[in-house]
Amino acid sequence: MTQEDRKVAKEQAGDPIRGEVSPGGTEGGRRPTGVPPGEVGVKALIQGQRWTAPRKREVVLRIFRGEPLDLLSRELGVELYRLEKWRDAALAGMEEALKARNGDPLKAELDHAMQRLGELTMENELLWARVRRPGPLAHRRSKK
Repeated sequence: MTQEDRKVAKEQAGDPIRGEVSPGGTEGGRRPTGVPPGEVGVKALIQGQRWTAPRKREVVLRIFRGEPLDLLSRELGVELYRLEKWRDAALAGMEEALKARNGDPLKAELDHAMQRLGELTMENELLWARVRRPGPLAHRRSKK
């Protein structure tokens, strides 16, 4: 199928985002929770647009709410495998976020030790600079 044939087929099928439905197609359908009846949450991209993180997040939230992947794929013009990939990445990210511990005692102890080490190193350098500096009783050459 050529690109021109795809364009013609797409025009004949109608645009589900704008509410255009091909004859014999299904009407209605579910909309995302919290979106007023006249609006659609995430729309298909226009030529040249990119899928940003907030757009992907909205799509993944729709998947988590139970919307079928195949319907979302058709509505948004995104391949099914890509939607699954976004969902899996979101689940992995949530898992990592939930694993993170707040106030890790080992990390806090290490940070404190590193801070103390820095202070002692600086103090040592200052003392060495003071020792090397000639004092009032240091041996000096005469100016003659």
